[in-house]
Amino acid sequence: MSFAIHQKKQTKVYLIGDSTMANKEVKAFPETGWGMPFAYFFDSTIEIDNRAKNGRSTKTFITENLWQPIVENLHEGDYVFIQFGHNDEVKEKVGSYTTPEEYKTNLIRFVTETRGKKALPILLTPVTRRRFDSTGHMEKTHPIYSELVKEVATAYKVPFIDMDTKSRELLQQFGPENSKWLFMQLEPGEHPNYPEGRNDNTHFNEFGARKMAQLLLKELRGLNLPLTDHIRPPLALKK
Repeated sequence: MSFAIHQKKQTKVYLIGDSTMANKEVKAFPETGWGMPFAYFFDSTIEIDNRAKNGRSTKTFITENLWQPIVENLHEGDYVFIQFGHNDEVKEKVGSYTTPEEYKTNLIRFVTETRGKKALPILLTPVTRRRFDSTGHMEKTHPIYSELVKEVATAYKVPFIDMDTKSRELLQQFGPENSKWLFMQLEPGEHPNYPEGRNDNTHFNEFGARKMAQLLLKELRGLNLPLTDHIRPPLALKK
């Protein structure tokens, strides 16, 4: 007697980007990239492969050979979530700074090479930095580079999520003081990894990363992609 064993096809979802998305080592906690909680939103047929790296821009992600291995292993039906900008836009970071023209070129490369393997690219604007003006209103922190992402998404008809706008709206709801609870804001002696404390308005703690991942999940549902069919069903609560 022979038995046919049917296994569900596993789809890979690659995350490429910078430290705001990346997995973190224990020595960095409570710093948390939003890609970490995002990995728990899907059923067993989805594998989240988070390739984001601290400090990377679209330029260095390519020149350091972080992109090519992904392209070589992409399969039809896989996904690539693309979110850069924090390091591309900072001119003082000579090695990673990417001009607006180069930034667009690199995004287009990610999109076209993903599609060349019959995988699906999704473009995300960079999540906002926490920056309020004197009147308590959130300022735009990626005005040029976020707009470039939108332009590429429109021109190439790529699924698009405006995380810059959505995360800025979220921080506005929290307000100037309460929004600190989402970021790496630590008093001296508060955490053994940061004995001198930390005042960081770019990187998230566990709570902030989860809120960003939840924002993304909500926007992802609206795109009506096959991926959303694999979001975990609600837990059946015991009575």
